[in-house]
Amino acid sequence: MVGLDARTSLNDDAHLAAVISQEEQDGRFFTVQARAAQSRGRMIYVNMHRYDLKDTQAWMEKQIYLALGTLLLGAAALGIDATPIEGFDPKVLNEELGLRERGLTSVVLAALGYRGAKDFNACLPKSRLEAESVITEL
Repeated sequence: MVGLDARTSLNDDAHLAAVISQEEQDGRFFTVQARAAQSRGRMIYVNMHRYDLKDTQAWMEKQIYLALGTLLLGAAALGIDATPIEGFDPKVLNEELGLRERGLTSVVLAALGYRGAKDFNACLPKSRLEAESVITEL
């Protein structure tokens, strides 16, 4: 089981500075100007959600779902079964794992593993709505 947690606040720029610092250590910037441009660009979005839209918590949770999509695709590419789970009590999980004290809150879980040989659901056909009803082509 993997828990994907969101920060509870973006009111402190220390986290953003730590991200830039880590990216620099990882060799993501060829020049000082590239590092500064990345920092400025990121702050445009952060400040838009902080001050203009005032929706930082919802925005941070959306970022978790982007990471979840990558996790699910990566697991599938490796032949690992994965199931996202929202049907849990985040308050209980936050308390059990001490997430709030770390400035985090649980958003979604993902179960990773391999299905059993007798998994009846694996043999059933998939059921999906027609693409045209859920995708808008521009």
